Amino acid sequence: MSLKLAVIIGSVREGRFAPTVANWFVEEAARHGQFEIDLIDLAEADLPLALPAVSPAMDPNPERPAGMTDLSSRLGEADAFVILTPDYNRSYPAALKAAIDWHFTQWDSKAIGFVGYSGASGGLLAIEHLRQVFNELNAHTVRNYVSFPRYYLLFDAEGKLLDPTEPAAAAQSMLDQLHWWASALAAARSVPAAA
Repeated sequence: MSLKLAVIIGSVREGRFAPTVANWFVEEAARHGQFEIDLIDLAEADLPLALPAVSPAMDPNPERPAGMTDLSSRLGEADAFVILTPDYNRSYPAALKAAIDWHFTQWDSKAIGFVGYSGASGGLLAIEHLRQVFNELNAHTVRNYVSFPRYYLLFDAEGKLLDPTEPAAAAQSMLDQLHWWASALAAARSVPAAA
């Protein structure tokens, strides 16, 4: 069974470093070889902060902006996610929260991993907040993660890691966990729920 992994760039800030980290991670995921990879950049979606009147938990298909149609479809098709996030004021970006809150069934019973980057914390503060949010959405966050504290010292001018050994090992370990959980949850989702 081919599993689809959506790698989501959570920052939409002008001049962001996120695409550099995302490109590195997509290469690692391709090297892992167990997923069909879809790189999703939230900067390409229409993500209004004003949410629909009824929660997507109660109405799974609210009327969404036309510029969100592609995003919703790609999230729905994914079996697993890796959220790539910086820390913004000890949490994660507003655009990422909007993307999460505009959806519900797209996250339900799916596996989620994280890649964080920032100054001293390496994105861990954002990741911990995201774990709480995805728990509420009935998604499973895997234990392992990838973190880049002081990311600006770790990559060269061409966007390559100066010392890729430890981050690559962390990525492969997280992808192993993610694949196991994504496989188990995909199998579970194929079984009709008891009435």
